[in-house]
Amino acid sequence: MMPGKMNSREMRRMMSQMGIKSTEMTDVKRIVMEGEAKNYIIDNPEVVMIEAQGQKSLQIVGNIREVAKAQTAKKPPSEPSFPKEDIDLVMSQANVTREKAIEALKKASGEPAQAIIDLSQ
Repeated sequence: MMPGKMNSREMRRMMSQMGIKSTEMTDVKRIVMEGEAKNYIIDNPEVVMIEAQGQKSLQIVGNIREVAKAQTAKKPPSEPSFPKEDIDLVMSQANVTREKAIEALKKASGEPAQAIIDLSQ
């Protein structure tokens, strides 16, 4: 039989023989993929999870709409995301102010040891 003329039951049987398992995910209501400048949203998608050779992949069918990200979402957080203990450690070891300790942690990618070394030079 030609692959283009198979019905869905025959196709599932053939996939099963090849070790490919597909599961329809009927409870998915919305998919959001976040990009750098915009989000891609699919409402009421048809989603099928396909598992073959230990790998899972998703087949998604639906209408995609693109939504620009809000400019306010790109603002960096006002408070540093460094643990208080790291800031205190840098302050005490390098004998600097909180602001200088935070600035050094930013430059050192959050590594307290590197921040202390940088401030000691």
